[in-house]
Amino acid sequence: MLELVYPYDMAPVIPAPTADSTAFRGQGSEWLPVVLPSGLVIGRSTREYCHSEAKPLHPVVHIHIIDRYSRIYLQKRPMHKTIQPGKWDTAVGGHVSYGESILEAAYREAFEELNFVEFNPIHLETYEFESSVEKEMVNVFAAVGSYDLTPDPDEVEEGRWWELSEIDENLGKGVFTPNFESEFQMIRSSLLALL
Repeated sequence: MLELVYPYDMAPVIPAPTADSTAFRGQGSEWLPVVLPSGLVIGRSTREYCHSEAKPLHPVVHIHIIDRYSRIYLQKRPMHKTIQPGKWDTAVGGHVSYGESILEAAYREAFEELNFVEFNPIHLETYEFESSVEKEMVNVFAAVGSYDLTPDPDEVEEGRWWELSEIDENLGKGVFTPNFESEFQMIRSSLLALL
């Protein structure tokens, strides 16, 4: 699993502030680490800047939850989300905050989205994903078991278990986020090998 390597002192703000700049000052914003593909943290920036035309590479976590019946738990993104609202997606997904390790972010996001705390995350993959609005270093984990999950309505519109055949039937039909579809194809064999 890739580890983030933070500098001894606070990383510089990206973009560097200027006397007349008003964009991306970050007041009241969430700060995210800006990284190299190696995991070296070279700066910190706001979520807004990371989701801008500049698209600096920043780490995120995804957790796929699978039970012993090969069912996959997915969440439906709420309509107020700016990226892919109303689409079904990975059970847990979110940004790594500046100063966090990847595992800390995985546990925090799992708690915030599904009140999910007692699990053993198994690292499956780390890869880069780029869309029209962002460039992410995606750290993919799996959790295996039959869990009682409680989605937070502010974070998740709905959550439920999906049969593999049901997922297969809906691929390419606009039901899922494009990121979920490509990632699921990438990790499917590794995920099923855990059973």
